[in-house]
Amino acid sequence: MDINTKKVRKNAFRVTKVRGVAASRVRVPGGVIDATTLGIVKDIAEKYGDGQIFITNRQGFELSGIPYDKMPEVNRALQPVIDRLGINQSEPGVGYDSSGTRNIIACIGNRVCPYANYTTTDLARRVEKAIFPNDLHVKVAFTGCHNDCAKVRMHDFGVMGMTLPQFDASRCVSCQACVKRCRKKSTGALSFDHFTPVRNHEKCIGCGECVLACPTRAWTRSDKRYYRLTLFGRTGKKNPRLGQNFIKWVDEDSIVKIIENTYVYAKKYIDPEAPAGKEHIGYIVDRTGFDEYLKWALSGVTLPDQAEINRRLYWSGIHYGTDQD
Repeated sequence: MDINTKKVRKNAFRVTKVRGVAASRVRVPGGVIDATTLGIVKDIAEKYGDGQIFITNRQGFELSGIPYDKMPEVNRALQPVIDRLGINQSEPGVGYDSSGTRNIIACIGNRVCPYANYTTTDLARRVEKAIFPNDLHVKVAFTGCHNDCAKVRMHDFGVMGMTLPQFDASRCVSCQACVKRCRKKSTGALSFDHFTPVRNHEKCIGCGECVLACPTRAWTRSDKRYYRLTLFGRTGKKNPRLGQNFIKWVDEDSIVKIIENTYVYAKKYIDPEAPAGKEHIGYIVDRTGFDEYLKWALSGVTLPDQAEINRRLYWSGIHYGTDQD
């Protein structure tokens, strides 16, 4: 069968090592899929593929064993899945556009986990609507707390849920449970003075351990949501490195705007010889300098009063192809 493999890949199918056989790639923005949608995916895998479903590292599915001539039928069968998951597409019934921007992942959040400050799926889906599809090679991940189960520091944009702990002295019984928990499991931001816990705002990472430890609910989570935003972590062959802290106590609107601004910045400065937008954002920043990136990233952004910006970011990491191999 004469096939344009570039079009196959652009249509969110993987060209496999088996001649004439593809794998359908199904994105799950924010990582949540209901049982009904999962059943549709199962039926497609059994009817058109080999019945195997691979769960990807980025919270998606690959349905393997699909013959090339069955791809149009698979795209039509996938339409209810695309609709239910809220995947952006250019035209119904023909699947959706693959892109360099990867599926936006999120941890399970406080819908289940007691440590998570928030459920970040909705924010992940909001960012999905703002930036997908796009050929720029970008990875975004969300996690509800600083346990970082989603490994957000390995992404271009890593977002951790933070809470600004609220203290009600009238409920405190001076048991020091919060102080002990913070010292043992977090940063030691709490001390005890005159029978009252005292919070060091500079050391506090907003993890919420004090809230979990308090038996009388003297500590509670803040109504307003805050996050820590980390920048330009990456894996890969050339220079893997961890993302660095950029803004602490940042709000959701600012996160979305900063990510949108970064796409505009990248369009301006990306290497014109890079194939189809595949140059990592971090490499562009390395070339232009962080100060230049900062001007673009914060354009039109109104940060909350609590926000703390790190204006000097330095990345270290493994450098292959050098004496450090």
